[in-house]
Amino acid sequence: MDAVKPQMPGGIENQMAVELADFPSTTSHGVEALKDVIYGSTAGIAGKFIEYPFDTVKVRLQSQPAGLPLLYKGPIDCFRQSFQAAGINGLYRGISAPLVGAALETSSLFFSYRVTQDFLKSTLYASESDDGSGAAVELPQSALLLCGAASGAFTSLLLTPVELIKCKMQVPAGSSGSSTGPTYKTPGPASLIAAVFRHEGLLGFWRGQMGTLIRETGGSAAWFGSYEAMLAFFKKYNASKAAAAAGAASIDASVTTAGTIDTAPVVHQRLLAGAVAGISYNFIFYPADTIKSRMQTENISHAVVGDEARRPRPTFWAVGRALWKQQGLAGLYRGCGITCARSAPSSAFIFTIYEALRRYF
Repeated sequence: MDAVKPQMPGGIENQMAVELADFPSTTSHGVEALKDVIYGSTAGIAGKFIEYPFDTVKVRLQSQPAGLPLLYKGPIDCFRQSFQAAGINGLYRGISAPLVGAALETSSLFFSYRVTQDFLKSTLYASESDDGSGAAVELPQSALLLCGAASGAFTSLLLTPVELIKCKMQVPAGSSGSSTGPTYKTPGPASLIAAVFRHEGLLGFWRGQMGTLIRETGGSAAWFGSYEAMLAFFKKYNASKAAAAAGAASIDASVTTAGTIDTAPVVHQRLLAGAVAGISYNFIFYPADTIKSRMQTENISHAVVGDEARRPRPTFWAVGRALWKQQGLAGLYRGCGITCARSAPSSAFIFTIYEALRRYF
């Protein structure tokens, strides 16, 4: 019996988009956009509950004042002090704003990622869709990276105000100028929002936008790009494994009704792909996030007592240069380990939940 030979892709394909495009659907673009918002929000909220305690520790490590003794020796010490001071509630302090941010971020990322792909397919790659074959257009890896970067740039505009309030709530009020440990006197989100608007106006909510833009643009390109690459790798791996099994025994369980080998990545492969994507997103552009966190938590104790700082606000690049001179590369990557540790499971579940909802609803 001749082995069934799978058709191997020539390069890295947009596996997520191809699989989603195969679902029978006659819905309008508006309904598809609504699905992106609902499913992306659901996945983002689930991921945020998983990662938030780690994110709190990360922000507190990043925001330790320069020129003073460090409040925390490392992630474990920070977690221990925070838990002893306020219990589990202290680690989840300020989660209301991040839940909104997670819903906005994830839904915006998936929505803008798909819209950008549709735009490229109808413009730069329109000739490939008109070749008469009827096959879905598969964008090259370079185009997928561009789509990821565009989705991150758009999302950064929505995310910066939310992260500003989140960071101010995560860092104890006394931590910007004291080494006596956490005091947990930071007020609620409503008070912080009013204080920011009163002292800095509407544009004050976009303080740290440069850091968010760099992190989201580059990070989202890495996030989607690495996920697509991992799916393509697993699809090739499954195809070669199935082809090898076909030469030795019956492969009835591996053959679809169309007579071709089913090489779609299974659940654990999708989880691993999502985990790799999460680590890629955070590690590569982590210094930009560190600088952003320091800018957004500066003068945190002044934000609610009316003691408005009169000195000029330092720019993104000024904060980065000062941090480099004082603490070097280690300062820029402080908290990166725990960030990657929390982003792996979070990202794995975000992609898996989103695609599962897309597939079954």
